[in-house]
Order: sequence, then C-alpha cells, then structure tokens
Amino acid sequence: MVMWLGGRGWLGVLGHWRCDLRRPSFARTWSGFKGPMAETLSTQVGTAGGLRAPHQQNGDAGGDARVEPSPGSPKPAGREVEPAPVGGEYPSAAAPGPGKRKKRRGATGERVVPPPKKRRTGVSFGDEHFKETSYYFEGGLRKVRPYYFDFQTYCKGRWVGHSLLHVFSTEFRAQPLAYYEAAVQAGRLHLNEKPVQDLNIVLKDNDFLRNTVHRHEPPVTAEPIRLLAENEDVVVVDKPSSIPVHPCGRFRHNTVIFILGKEHQLKELHPLHRLDRLTSGVLMFAKTAAVSERIHEQVRDRQLEKEYVCRVEGEFPTEEVTCKEPILVVSYKVGVCRVDTRGKPCETVFQRLSYNGQSSVVRCRPLTGRTHQIRVHLQFLGHPILNDPIYNSVAWGPSRGRGGRIPKTDEELLRDLVAEHQAKQSLDVLDLCEGDLSSGLTDSTAPSSELGKDSLEELAAAAQKMEEVAEAAPQKLDTIALAPEKAVETDVMNQEADSLCAECRLVRQDPLPKDLVMFLHALRYKGPGFEYFSPMPAWAQDDWQKD
Repeated sequence: MVMWLGGRGWLGVLGHWRCDLRRPSFARTWSGFKGPMAETLSTQVGTAGGLRAPHQQNGDAGGDARVEPSPGSPKPAGREVEPAPVGGEYPSAAAPGPGKRKKRRGATGERVVPPPKKRRTGVSFGDEHFKETSYYFEGGLRKVRPYYFDFQTYCKGRWVGHSLLHVFSTEFRAQPLAYYEAAVQAGRLHLNEKPVQDLNIVLKDNDFLRNTVHRHEPPVTAEPIRLLAENEDVVVVDKPSSIPVHPCGRFRHNTVIFILGKEHQLKELHPLHRLDRLTSGVLMFAKTAAVSERIHEQVRDRQLEKEYVCRVEGEFPTEEVTCKEPILVVSYKVGVCRVDTRGKPCETVFQRLSYNGQSSVVRCRPLTGRTHQIRVHLQFLGHPILNDPIYNSVAWGPSRGRGGRIPKTDEELLRDLVAEHQAKQSLDVLDLCEGDLSSGLTDSTAPSSELGKDSLEELAAAAQKMEEVAEAAPQKLDTIALAPEKAVETDVMNQEADSLCAECRLVRQDPLPKDLVMFLHALRYKGPGFEYFSPMPAWAQDDWQKD
C-alpha cells in the first residue's frame, strides 16, 4: 500500500492529519476512491503523524523499526516510520518505502539503513502503544496526558544532496529555524540513530531520520462508546460525536481504535466504513482481514444500505427529495467540499421525518460515498445541518451556499472559514492548528515571539535538564519499589511538561461538551445477512427544541 506523511513530517511539529478519511490515501483503500493528496502544516510541537489505511494511521504500518532513544533525549512513548508520499499540493516529508524504488547498497561512503519490515494489513496497535499515556476526565471531556513520541522517516529523494538546514527552511516553515537549532542542542533530532550535531549536514540516500516530540491531543466527549453487537466476525459500536475512528491529525489515543483497545481489550480491528469525527452512530469493525475483504466486496457491489438522520435548518419538503449534484473537494487541508460540475457524481435521497416549527429531522440515504456528501447536498438544497460548523457558516455568503451560489473564490472561502474559526478558537473543527496557517504568513527564518534566537541556549539547557530528570525518575522509582501500575502512572505524569513544546506554553479554553456534537447520526447499516441499528439521538426527537 502506498502511504505518505503530513507536512510536519518526521519532525512531528509541522502538520496534522485529517481524521475523517477526506484524504484519498484513505479513499484509495475504499472502493472507488482515488485522487491527489494534500498535506497540512502545524506549529504544534509533537502532533500528528502519517496514515496507512482506514484501519491503520499515524505511520505504524510503515514498519516495525525498533530503535532505542539516544542518551540525553526524553524517553519516547511511541515510534513511527513515516509512509511514502503519493503527491499533493503541499510538500511531503517521506521517502518511498520498500519496493517503491531501487535501493542503493554498498557504495563507498553510503549511509545505508535497512528498510523497516512491512507489517500485515490490519490495525497493528498493541499494549506497547496503549501504554504510551493515560486518560483523565474533566468537565464532561475525555483528555489525554501529554507524552513523548518518535516520528521517523527515510530521506526523501529530493532531499539527497541538501542539508537539513535547507530542508527545514524550504519545506518545514511552520517553525523558525531557532526551534530546530534548539532541538539539535537538546538531542531531539537523530540521523541514522546518532544525534544530529549540525544542521548543515548533507543528506544521503537511505538516511534514516528520527525526531522525538512532545505530543498533545485535543479533548473529546467523555460519552462512552457503547457496544451494539459482537460476534466472531465483527464488532459494532455506537460512536459518539467528536471522537475520530482511528489515529490521524492531532488524535491518537483519543480515537475509537485506541479507546476500544485500552478500555475494552478489542484489538486488531479493521474499520469497515467511514464516519467523520463529528458524526455519531453505527460503526462497524471486522475482526479479521478476510471478513474485512468480504464486506468491502459487498460495498463495491453496492449491496450495503446506509441510513442517517440529521436535523436541518427550516422546513424541509414533505415529499422525498433526491439530490444528484456532483461534489468537488475544495481543499484537503481544510477539509471543505462544494457542489461543482467538475466534481464526482453523487446521489443522496432525503425524506423528512418531522418539523418542530424551526427545524426538520431528515432521513438520509447516500447512494454514493463522497466526502461530506450528505452535508454538502443539504447545503445545496438550502437546508444545512443546524449546527454544521462548516456548511452552515456565514463564510459561504448570504445564501450560505444554497443552490451552489457562492459569491467568492475558493481561496476567499477558505480564508473566511479559517478566520471565523480562529475568532471562535475552534480551529480543531477544521482539523487545523494555528501552525497550519503560519507557513504562508511568516518568514521561516524569522524567530517567533515564543522561540527566538536570544532564548536558544536557555531553551536547550532547560530541555536537557528536564530530560536528565526524566532519565533519573525510573531509577528512583525502582529504589522505592513502587507497584508497577503506580510506576507507570508516575512515568506518564513526568511527560506532561516539556521546555521545547510550544503547546505547553499555550493556555487553551476547553470546549463545552455540547459544542462537540453535530446533528448527523449514522442510524442503520444493512448488508447481506446483517443489519445494525443505533438509538435515535435526543436531538432527533419530535419535541426537541434548540437551547
């Protein structure tokens, strides 16, 4: 399988992944989904990695490399070999994997690192990954304690012959060069498992790059994941809104895959269909690759029926409405689509279930599976989902996209959408961070207000001191003979602050649990020999009234 890496690449500080399968890297694994890919950039230190398949993200499928952190660097919570790019509108930071290009071996002076072993298909997350950090609950939210994490990649072809300094200044511009210099002094960057001493080092073919980062994850709802059904073939759950299905973007532990593995001991699962992060409802997993392939064959043969329910603006028509407008992806980075004649063919059937005088509950049957299909078609019909943060936004103009009327260019639309959510401090809705915007707005060589040249030595020294404390902590734990579970808990707590981490210096306001819910719910999935239902959500009841 061809895979690729986000804009922050092996540094893990320059981008984050989309988590709702908008990107064709996911789509390629689902029948009928193809297309170019785009990357995202981020200033968030220690966030996001690569993708591998609908069931494997964050680069774990890229290989099974097992490397130990060098002395002086914090103990990482996880390791990932970044996947190879398949193209896109933003620079990628990964090299083609095994079998994608001929490997050069034995040349004089050549730094050669064996490629990682290719894992089998399926979700290869186990206890070693689940123990990277822990959850805690606060204010109706599930939160993840910050943790150290390794991002890894082989040298990309176009980097060969260039220095690390050149690569950072041309392709990883969301952070000032001062950050990378501080990371070098702190022992965070490694080349072929040796600490990088000088950013002027010239990269060679097959060079292996690793960076240890401090990773933060956004909170999600504390609502539990309910088990709807389980047998020898499948696991079916009722997914709450706001929780991604699998690791992507800034999310890893706050995902359905990790929560099921950590709290329900359900592992090695293969997601069988897509659900956006903000969409709730029926979510199916296969327990084996054979079952996964069988059901995907049924998807390709259009033997599956999907039914959703949503609450939309205004009085929806009483008669059945079929929308066949083609849908075009405006931006993979921001995750926005619209109706356009250049788009892919789509078809959705709508039927009103109730109307309370202000909004309507509508049943939706998508006959195709395009990104945001239901949401885009409802917007086109003039009845966007009541609390859709993208397609019911004033950024689309006075008519909010009804009938495809958008009085601005795509660039202006994206700018206005981002500006709206920046003002609301809700960029997570777009799966963006502030750093995703900075690369196009700031000079890569200019120090930021938080990390400038003057503070370089102080930051590096502070980072090294913190790492010394982190290294000493396990010895002290052994001395006082803590119980194993207490030792793990204390070790996790020691990872919660990091002197080089920009995210650690930010104070973010938590979202309200009600703000993490979008009124779109997967109600029913039916196929040959099976049918699964999820209960109707409270907002879909006939007598529901908006707060």
